[in-house]
Amino acid sequence: MPVTISRDELKAKLDRGEDFLLVETLPEPYYRHTHLPGAIHLPPDRIEELAPKLLPDKSAEIVVYCGNEQ
Repeated sequence: MPVTISRDELKAKLDRGEDFLLVETLPEPYYRHTHLPGAIHLPPDRIEELAPKLLPDKSAEIVVYCGNEQ
C-alpha cells in the first residue's frame, strides 16, 4: 500500500543509509538538470516499459519522488 512521506523523512532515510530504491519520475530535462543522488530515472511516459527492467524485485521498498509540490 502506498504511503506518502515528507521530504524531511526522505532525507532522514538517505542520511541513515536505509536500504530502499529511490525512483524519480521526472521528465528527462528535469532529471538531467537536478536529481537526487543514486536515484533511478523512470520517466512518466516510459513507466510501463522500464519499470519491470529497472525494478525487478517486487519485495523491495521503493520511494518514488515526482517533485510535486503540495
